[in-house]
Amino acid sequence: MMSDLLPLDPDSAAVPVLYVDDEEMACKYFQRAVGRDFKVFVASGAEQAIAMLGDESLGIGILVTDYRMPERDGVSLLRQVEQEFSHIVRVLVTAYADREVLLEAINSGEVFRILEKPLDMRQVTETLQLAVELARERNARQQRLDAMDETLGFLAHELNTPLAAITHFSQGIQTRMSNGDDALGKMSVEIAAAASRIDAGAKYCLSLLASFVNSIRLASIDLHGPHLTAHRLASSLLDTYPLTHAQRGAIRLDVEEDFGIAALPNCVMLVLSSILSNALRAVADHGQPEILISIAVRNHPQIRISNNGPHIPPEVLKKLTQVPFTSHSESGGSGWGLVFCKRIMESFGGSLQIASAPPSDTAMTLHFPSTGVSGPG
Repeated sequence: MMSDLLPLDPDSAAVPVLYVDDEEMACKYFQRAVGRDFKVFVASGAEQAIAMLGDESLGIGILVTDYRMPERDGVSLLRQVEQEFSHIVRVLVTAYADREVLLEAINSGEVFRILEKPLDMRQVTETLQLAVELARERNARQQRLDAMDETLGFLAHELNTPLAAITHFSQGIQTRMSNGDDALGKMSVEIAAAASRIDAGAKYCLSLLASFVNSIRLASIDLHGPHLTAHRLASSLLDTYPLTHAQRGAIRLDVEEDFGIAALPNCVMLVLSSILSNALRAVADHGQPEILISIAVRNHPQIRISNNGPHIPPEVLKKLTQVPFTSHSESGGSGWGLVFCKRIMESFGGSLQIASAPPSDTAMTLHFPSTGVSGPG
């Protein structure tokens, strides 16, 4: 009896369904059986299905695919869809009691439901109704992320312009002072130093802004897909941080073993950006500056940023993550940076450790909880 079904949503057709099967009669049967309540498209194979999913005008939100197909099986198709169209709700149809295939599909997160052939249309309708609800949730979430992306883009534009102007003016002042312009008398040295601090502060603000915006965009892309990896976040940081040519030449990225970042990527990016800023400041006066960003999985997944700047005395080292402490108050530093970095890491079960050995070897290590997600270096 159909009365036991969930009440049909009158707007179910607003979330189109794509059914994939190499058997023409199976496609016709499916389309005829559920076409009254759902808008159904059909495809005869994986490649045609991928092309249709890529057509935004179709607005497909649910994929139902047969497992046994001659060119590519359904699990292979689901895996590609999960990577390229993560918002699509995925359903697998199989006529075989293949336990290993079913377990693989379920454990990999590539499938929302599994239906058995011959299809029970009552069960199919129930599954599609649940899939419609999930598709709408994902679509609404993606719309919110798109709106956030637009807002962040506008914010970045509005802040980048005045910050870039500040940097330009400060560099002009430094150039005039270095060229021996003593029109301002004894204050020229102080003004040049102040311009240098303005320049450094503006660049740091630009780096934080760029890192945050980029991390939000990365998060929206991978919302339903695989976790972002430490390597990808570190590479993104180096791409967005406003490094000079000399600074970029001093930084090396070493990936021993990559791992997934389950924490909010924008928070991790802010921590990485703050620590990189500290490292750049530490090696600013070094003749041969070196900064190494290491990614590894040892006792715990970790990202380590080390530099060959001055040694940090033990009495200072103890204070860095406990209380606001800075040796750069003249350049606007408040000392809260590492305190917040430590709190952010601890908020999702990680930690921040700082070590420094004479004469010049300081390392800040971000420890992450194990996620079980790793990738090649």
